[in-house]
Amino acid sequence: MPELKFMVKQAFLIFSCALAFTATAQESTGGGFEESLMEKYPTENMVEGVWDINDSLSVIPAYDDYCMWDTRNIHSYDFDGTKMVEEVDIVLRHDACDFHHPFRGKITSQFGERGARHHYGIDIKLRTGDAIKVAFEGVVRISQYSRTYGNVVVVRHNNGLETLYAHLSARKVKPGDHVESGAIIGLGGNTGRSTGSHLHFEARYKGEPIDPNTIIDWELGVLKTDVLKLSADDFAYLKSARSKKYHTIRSGESLSTIARKHGTSVNTLCRLNGMSKTSTIYAGKKIRVR
Repeated sequence: MPELKFMVKQAFLIFSCALAFTATAQESTGGGFEESLMEKYPTENMVEGVWDINDSLSVIPAYDDYCMWDTRNIHSYDFDGTKMVEEVDIVLRHDACDFHHPFRGKITSQFGERGARHHYGIDIKLRTGDAIKVAFEGVVRISQYSRTYGNVVVVRHNNGLETLYAHLSARKVKPGDHVESGAIIGLGGNTGRSTGSHLHFEARYKGEPIDPNTIIDWELGVLKTDVLKLSADDFAYLKSARSKKYHTIRSGESLSTIARKHGTSVNTLCRLNGMSKTSTIYAGKKIRVR
């Protein structure tokens, strides 16, 4: 009986994933995952231009974890890591060739609080045009221009992680492309909301950011572990990050008027934002008020 229940559960899971994938495939237009599959298998397994889900599911990385494949929205998965009950083992490497360092350079900004907001990745200094390589084998889910990320590439990996590479000067892959560890997915740059050429790198599990320092030794360019053990503790920072409140400064406002508006003090604003009472503020700047 336990074996039968397990088999029924697995069949239901695969069926649910199939429905989610089909809906996404029908909504996607040009450059999506199904187009790349067509390029790879031009005629087989097709019915009126739609891929047979039983054939295509096998090439979607971690489809049993996500049950979706979105080639439009960078962050589209609804998951709360702070509510994880069981620890999850993420296999990062079986063999030495399973990992490649994205780019060796000086770390200019770490994961964590940065001024008035949380920084969900790390920044690595580079020169525009430097080759950026994918960390693990996977399939490209996102390759597009974003107002904040600039040219950005997101790769879904078989182990369930997704890695993000932002502010690129050029993208060398498209959604649906299969990439091996170490493949060049773009060139470093300074696009989007960026100051100076650098690579912004993120690692996420079901959409939730993970501190990349728990995965990679950035100084040595090697993995810190072959198996990453994820638990709610790895996402505990989100409770604090999401409880914060910010204010976008308007023309004519001062620290005093902002403090009164939000029921706080100028000293508190200065402490939260790493500034002094004489610091220059300007319209459009976002500061933390709580």
